[in-house]
Parts: sequence; structure tokens; C-alpha cells
Amino acid sequence: MSESLLRTARAVQEAGNLAEAARLYGEILRADGRNFEALYRLAAIQYERGQFEDAQRMLGEAIRIVPQSGHAHLLRGRALQRLNRHPQALTEFDAALGLDPSLDAQCDKGNSLLALGRLKEAVPAYESHVAQHPDAAEAWHNRGVSLSRLKRLDLALESFTKAIEIAPGVPDGWKGRGSAYLELERFEEAMNDFQRVVTLGPDLPYARGYAVLARIHCCSWAGIEEDKALIAAGLRAGRRIIQPFGNLMISEDPAEQAACARIWMADHHRPPPVSLGRGQRYGHKKIRLAYVSGDFRVHPVAQLMAGVFEEHDKTRFEIIGVSIGPNDRSGLRARLIGAFDDFVDARSRSDLDVASLLRAREVDIAVDLMGLTGDCRPGIFALGPAPVQVNYLGYPGTIASEAVDYILADRIVLPPEDHRHYREQVVYLPDTYLATDRSRPISEERPSRSEAGLPEGFVFASFNSSCKFTPLLFDVWMRLLAAVEGSVLWLPQGNAAASRNLRREAVARGIAPDRLVFAPHVKAPENYLARLQFADLFLDTLPCNAHTTATDALWAGVPVLTCRGKTFAGRVAASLLSAIGIPELITESVPAYEALALRLAQNPSELAAIRSRLAANRLESPLFDTVPFTRNLERAFTRMWELNETCRPAQSFSVEP
Repeated sequence: MSESLLRTARAVQEAGNLAEAARLYGEILRADGRNFEALYRLAAIQYERGQFEDAQRMLGEAIRIVPQSGHAHLLRGRALQRLNRHPQALTEFDAALGLDPSLDAQCDKGNSLLALGRLKEAVPAYESHVAQHPDAAEAWHNRGVSLSRLKRLDLALESFTKAIEIAPGVPDGWKGRGSAYLELERFEEAMNDFQRVVTLGPDLPYARGYAVLARIHCCSWAGIEEDKALIAAGLRAGRRIIQPFGNLMISEDPAEQAACARIWMADHHRPPPVSLGRGQRYGHKKIRLAYVSGDFRVHPVAQLMAGVFEEHDKTRFEIIGVSIGPNDRSGLRARLIGAFDDFVDARSRSDLDVASLLRAREVDIAVDLMGLTGDCRPGIFALGPAPVQVNYLGYPGTIASEAVDYILADRIVLPPEDHRHYREQVVYLPDTYLATDRSRPISEERPSRSEAGLPEGFVFASFNSSCKFTPLLFDVWMRLLAAVEGSVLWLPQGNAAASRNLRREAVARGIAPDRLVFAPHVKAPENYLARLQFADLFLDTLPCNAHTTATDALWAGVPVLTCRGKTFAGRVAASLLSAIGIPELITESVPAYEALALRLAQNPSELAAIRSRLAANRLESPLFDTVPFTRNLERAFTRMWELNETCRPAQSFSVEP
């Protein structure tokens, strides 16, 4: 009877009548609950219907009856994978392959390994799959994703290219390759790939945002205002349209930036199923302070913070560095390691491993120096490894995470009326929030003006990344060149597309292209600072200011002219100029910015007086006084610690010097 019914059910299933087949399999199981084929086939129908929990449970019953069925292990692994239960899924895939190595399970195994961050194991799984299925576009793509995260970007490009060749109409391959090109700073190629992504899948999450980011790096501005409007509308609608750091470059609205951070965090960094707990109070004699960053190398964050790490009061604080980024084996990294009481290279460890390490070390305060920048790891902080968790320096905006208690700021970059856009409590440092290192050397030897490629005449400069340049301010800069005879605009030599497009934009505005001078990269920071002294006036950008680059200019004695923006990222230069005692270089509108730049260029004595004050203030003002800054930072951390030790919630406060 059951065999006859089983044949009927199989025939009905193969004919596509899943509801009737399920009914028949159910009837068989009511008579014989240990019928393996009925269990397996009913589970397959449940899987096809998206009933993954029921499917994996039923397959578990089938496996207990026939444990040697590789197909049952494989299908159960796929159901568990769809439930995001990847460790269990891996067990099933390994069991399936152990029973039958020919089963098509390697790509599934790779996908779970990728989801778990076990990238070095994922790559060979995908390679095993494509060896048997060379036209498997998904496996080629996911191999590329794994290699990208391992920073083996050239191999990742090859993998994405193979996926594109197999399935040119699928946008994922183009997006993966475009992302790899972005990381390699091959911006024009990234721009072309992301344009293809937008064409193939305009609603693909973050596609338009990545396309805009690549374009602004190339200074390819045609249609950029329309794109910005689409992105702003998308954020207001709650759509996954742009990543937070890219949005800083184009957004002038703190509410939009907060919405972008919330959308990104909800999509990429959902609260973990487990937490290490946040209520602990250790009562240490020294406050244990951990700085977590992927940028403990030659990077602006490390350059700004090196002096702070060295100047921390080691009688009151135990300082731990947790590196989640590459080791560039530079002198700066060696200096950083020497500044910490303890330094942990945790790049290869999972979020849970790093969080568990912080908990095991009984860290009182954990500081996220990355925020939502590239390769960030907010999942570490989401696990609650420390009783106090702080957002500082790396990202000028909210992380939008309930796990982060505080953000360090000053009253210029984050005025009280903007608190509503921040999930963190705001702690105000006096003078400026930005750390600096007053020990940075400036070479006494520098090239001649002609060796630097500069003619005689006034030198306007803007050494920001090309992604911060905008058509609005470029219009201003070209009008300044037109008004100041013999002047040039000195810019960093970035990608070839940006240089080419900026020269083309200059010609379109009636300016000879040779009046844009592009400075090649200088590897040694002390030589870069020495060469920078040839600039007469540094022109800041908007909506995202110069940050570290502005401190470079001021440390080198070059006046920085800024326009106060509407967001944290657009007010940093104003904070720096206030702290160094040159507030007259802060303007409140673009017309005022242009007028002051022209006046200074045409009045050498006024500019010389500013340069003289800047030179005098350089070592006397708070901006470059690392020791008092560090003491104020410690006062902030101490207050946070005291609030936690006395069982009070995080609260905004100001640090008094």
C-alpha cells in the first residue's frame, strides 16, 4: 500500500502538483513515520516553498533513519544555510561530501564559510566547485568576494571578470569588480563598472551610491546634482542607496547622514544573537582603555593619534591597542606599538573573538577609531565587550548603534541643536575634538619652487582627495585664477581621470589647463610638509572639509580658508582654525569664501600678517599642544568610567580644561 502510494506521490510531485504530493507524503508518514523517502521528499517540498525550519527538522529525522544519505545531509545544510545557521550547515555539508565527494556541495560550503568570515577556507571550496563547474558564475563571484576581503585584489578581479564573462547581464559581478577597483584606487574602471551596475539593476542596494563615489573620485560631474537628489530622496524613503562614508562627500544634511548610518547598520550590522553583557564594573586601579582600529599604520588616524598614545598618563590608564587592519611594517606602526602597554594584532580574528578578547582583558572603555569607514568592524562593539564604548575620530558622524555610548566632539563640529541626529551621547572636548601630534618633523630640505612644478605667482592649493572637489567650489577656484594674474591652483596628483577631467573643466571655464599644477605623491611625510610650504593659501572643500589635510597645512604654516558647513564633516576646518586662533579664515557662505580668498590673494600684507600669526600660534595654541589635549581626553574617559562605576547611564557632558 505505502509503496503504491509512494509511486503515486512521486509522479504527482514530478508533474509539479506539490500540494497534492505533500498531502500524499503526509498520509504515508501517518502510517509509517520512519519512511525515509517520504520524509526526504516532503522536506524537499517544504524547502522549495521556503519552509526552511520545517524542512531542516524533517531532514534531521530522515538522517537519523538513514545517516549515510549524502543528499539528505546536503539538503539539510542548504535549509540551515537559509536560516543563517551556518556552523550547523557546515557540519551537514562536510558530512555530505564525506559520504559522496561528487555531491554538488562545495559552493554551498564556501557560502557558509564566507558568511562566517572563514575566508581562507572559503576560497578553496569555491575553487573545487568551479573545477567541476567552470561556468558557475555564482561561485566565481563569491570567490572574488572572499579574495577581496582577504585583500588579494588582483586575484579577486580575475574572479569577478570570469563571473561577468559567464553572466554579463547579472549586476553582481560588475558590482564586485567595481568594488575591487575602488579599493585599488582604479577609479575610472570602477566608475565604468558601477555605471553598468546602475544600468542593469538601478534598484540594487547601494549601486547608485557606489557609482557616484567612483565618479566624484574621477571628478566626472555631469549629472551629479541629479544623482545627489535621487540619493537624498532614497535616504528619506529608507532605501539602501549609498554607504555612509560616501554620503559624507555629497550630503549637506545631518538628518540624511544619520538616516544613511541607520540604514547601513540595520542592513550590514544587525544586533547579534548573543551579547557579552554591558553591566560589568571592574574597579581597576588603572582604567583599562582599548583603542580598536584597522588603521594602525601609515594612515591619517595613526598620524593624528600617535602623540596621544605616547602622552597618556600610564599611572592612571592602561592603554591597549587592538589592530584589526594590515601591518605595513612601517616606522609609524613600530612607534604605535611602543606607545601601548599592550598591542594585539587581531586582524584575522572574528568579531566574537575580538570582543571576547576585550572582555577577557576586562577593558573598561573601548574606543572605536574607525566608525563607518572602510573595513570597519562595528560587529565587535555590537557584542558589548566593554561597559563603556566610544565613537571617536575615524568617522565624523553617528555610528547609529545602540551599543555605542558616546561620541567625542566639540561645540563647533557638533552644536547642541544637532544632538537629535546622534544616537550617542555627546562629550564636548574644549578647543577642538581633533587630536594632533606636535612632534611631526618638517624636513629642512625641500625642492626648489621650479622643481615642485610651480611658476612664480600666487599659489592657491587644495590637497584634499579629489572626491571632495565639487563643481560649485571649482567654479569659485577658476574665478579666482581668472582674477589673480599668474596664479595657479596646486592639487594632489591622484588618479589620471581626475587630472584629465579637472583640466577639461578648467578649459570649459576659460582657464588654461596648465594653471592647474598636480603635485606627485611624496612618500616621506616630513618632505610632503616641507613642500606644502610653497602654498600661499589652502582652499578648503565643502560639504566635506579637509581634516588631517588641514592640520598638515596649518602645521606647515599655510593659512587654511574654509566655509563652515552644515554637518560634522563640514565644520572640522572651522574647529581647527578656532583652536589655532585664526577664526577670521572661517566664512559662513560660499560668496564670502570667494571674496576673502580674492582679497587675501590681492593683499600680500594682510596675508603675510595672517601667516605671521599662524607661525606664532603654531606652538602656543591648543591645536598642536598634544599633552593638554591628552589630559582633556583622559578627563572625558574618567568621567565616562565614573558614571558607569556608580551605575549611572551614559549622559552628555562637557570637559573643563
